[in-house]
Amino acid sequence: MIEPALVFVENLAFVSALRNSILAYPLINAGHILGVALLIGGIVPLDLRLMGLWRRYPVMVFVDVLRVTSAFGLGLAVVCGSLLFATAAVDYAGSMLFRVKMVVVLLGVSNALLLARVLKRRDIRSLPMGASMPLPLRAGALMSLVFWMSALTLGRLLGYF
Repeated sequence: MIEPALVFVENLAFVSALRNSILAYPLINAGHILGVALLIGGIVPLDLRLMGLWRRYPVMVFVDVLRVTSAFGLGLAVVCGSLLFATAAVDYAGSMLFRVKMVVVLLGVSNALLLARVLKRRDIRSLPMGASMPLPLRAGALMSLVFWMSALTLGRLLGYF
């Protein structure tokens, strides 16, 4: 039932043009890689700070800067990734690696939204310099690392299998 819709997407004129372009497809692919780099590059230091590294630096410096960087990266990765998906929608939708990657990305986004809520509820700014983060934040940061590193690994494996 979904396959005709996927075939329709693959056959759209702009998708066919993208798939056959020697310039546009590599640029979209590069955009996806840049988005992933910004996402992972923002999330990893933020999660590591929440887990206890770099305690001499205020956590909110990490949160304020890296949350925006990660969100921009996620947006860019989703837009470019959707275009890449469209060029071979039937194949990607049939790939277990792709489906698991999408579930892991959704878990990562859900975890990030939950962490943001926890950060708003707790008065992190009042923690003394060098204090440990509350356990829910440390656990959420560890889960974040697992989700995003898994999504990154699954995405790379897609290119080979």
